[in-house]
Amino acid sequence: MTEYLIAFNDEWVPPHTAEQLRAKATAGRALMEEMRAEGVLIFSNGALDRSTAVCSVESVDGKPVFTDGPYVESKEHLGGFAVVDVPDDEAARYWAGRLATALDWPQEIHRFPGTGEK
Repeated sequence: MTEYLIAFNDEWVPPHTAEQLRAKATAGRALMEEMRAEGVLIFSNGALDRSTAVCSVESVDGKPVFTDGPYVESKEHLGGFAVVDVPDDEAARYWAGRLATALDWPQEIHRFPGTGEK
């Protein structure tokens, strides 16, 4: 099996009413439960945005320097993700497609290097 990150950027999500967000959350939770039942879901979180950033860290002269929150210059922020363990790219595409359809916003798929068969 191979591990994949399926994620969406907070900037990709258009404005929603509270009712629309509740409906998307319900659909997302149902799909996560299906993924758990299929044994493919490792971990997920869909409640991320700029406000959940604890801090940023960068190396300055070989030492970590922490600053509050995300970089102001950055327009893109992780909005949510699921880490899945599936046989191949096709299976990862299947679940990402299901997420994109359930939530009605784009998803991105990343294969973790070094996982699965070589």
